Amino acid sequence: MSMTATRAHAGARTLSLLDRLFDGYRRDFAVRLWDGTERGADEGEEARFTLVLNHEGALRRILSAPSRLQLSFAEAYLYGDLDIEGDLGAVFPLADWLLIERRWGKREQLQLLRQAQELPAGPRTRRGRGPARLRGTRDSAERLAQAVHYHYDLDPDFYGLFLDRRLVYTCAYFRSRDDDLDTAQEQKLDYICRKLRLQPGERLFDIGCGWGALVMHAAQKYGVDALGVTLSAPQAALANERIRAAGLAGRCRVKVRDFREVTGEFDKVSSIGMFEHLTEAALPEYFAHVHQVLRPGGAFLNHGIGEPVTVRARRGGSFTMAYIFPDCELLPISTTLREAEAAGFEVRDVESLREQYALTVSAWRSRLEAGHDCAVAATDEVTYRVWRLGMAGFMYGQRAGRLNLWQALLVKPAADGASGLPLTRTDWYA
Repeated sequence: MSMTATRAHAGARTLSLLDRLFDGYRRDFAVRLWDGTERGADEGEEARFTLVLNHEGALRRILSAPSRLQLSFAEAYLYGDLDIEGDLGAVFPLADWLLIERRWGKREQLQLLRQAQELPAGPRTRRGRGPARLRGTRDSAERLAQAVHYHYDLDPDFYGLFLDRRLVYTCAYFRSRDDDLDTAQEQKLDYICRKLRLQPGERLFDIGCGWGALVMHAAQKYGVDALGVTLSAPQAALANERIRAAGLAGRCRVKVRDFREVTGEFDKVSSIGMFEHLTEAALPEYFAHVHQVLRPGGAFLNHGIGEPVTVRARRGGSFTMAYIFPDCELLPISTTLREAEAAGFEVRDVESLREQYALTVSAWRSRLEAGHDCAVAATDEVTYRVWRLGMAGFMYGQRAGRLNLWQALLVKPAADGASGLPLTRTDWYA
């Protein structure tokens, strides 16, 4: 058989396999093979994106382990076996159908695997960022530090491409959809300070402080003495450099510490986008430690991503766990609040910022895509694709309700039961 015939055979078999893989789905996408062969969307459907297979072995690689299909598809995109032209976010409804709704019997999985193995193997070399390889006990300080290093210890110029000027790497707060990212992030920092009702001279402890934006804002605008901790030495170094440049070294500081190593007493505590890095098993220790260092009558704002209790997990390994936030666990808010109450906290307010998070990630993704060349120069193409795919997924999850972002205001009541809070929340919005 000639090389041309072999390639044509591979193309026909690939299309046949794709038809079987997506059987039952109303296709709103097109397919293009390495030789230019195209298969359009279903009749009456407009193609929202085009799935581009870049070589004869792309589908074989994806289907080589049907039990890890989610991860295989993601890795095929990361390493260039396939590309997605058009609306990247439109891929995720297909993923939900394929990895949740589609029923896969063992016999069908075996047949798919056998048919895929008849395709050419394709190129073997894959270069760039690989999945996280963590060692040690889950939730230990050592392993948590490894997870932080894996995600955060990249060139700061990379983060600077898509974050605001303060390098705030958590959900912003948009008063209007027309707000720019810098404005929305400043509003978020101020919203947190108002929810905590910070007062001059109070001590604030910020867990997982990133590049120090919140401790700087709280010290400068609210006159508190602020301590932030991170497990990333590069983050701490840049944060303290920014603190010194702003003339705030006497009122706030960032240290490389596990939060469990911090002792003393604080008037207020914040944890913004940190506790998702812990498993459910670690939450009792987490809340107990915060409760211990918080003065009676003090307030704690716990802000983080979670999943509604009704969400069904996708099959086939977690791209987020492997390439973005290793060891993260996205829990229902009911689980989080139960553990907070068990530690002695009183739940005073819970707010969903789901739409805010979708707007935030949309802004990040637009900025990242506009800075593609600079992002690759600062890291590599695979890292760029990891963040681009992750942002598209988080944005879809928030918009579809598969994910949520909650802020919970908790207090440690005084001995006489006093919460130290006013009767209403009107001061938050003044």
